[in-house]
Amino acid sequence: MSQKFSLGRVVGTPGALEALNESNEVATTYIARHASGDWGVVDATDSRLNDEALRDGSRILSVYILQSGVRIWIITEADRSATTVLLPDEY
Repeated sequence: MSQKFSLGRVVGTPGALEALNESNEVATTYIARHASGDWGVVDATDSRLNDEALRDGSRILSVYILQSGVRIWIITEADRSATTVLLPDEY
């Protein structure tokens, strides 16, 4: 998978890191998918907005479901200064 945009500083919230740990998964798997343009289970509108963000530099949101069934979000800021792995209720 090739990286389509800069991630900036990559951070994870305590809730997301705990969910990944409990699911025996690592964040890097999902971060690589996000960076390569695999947006996960976002709806059609968010997928289109993400594709546009590759051209116009706006925020990028990916959504993935862990093996445990927990949903995580990965958000890259519009200025590409940071990418955050978080749970939806931590937004």
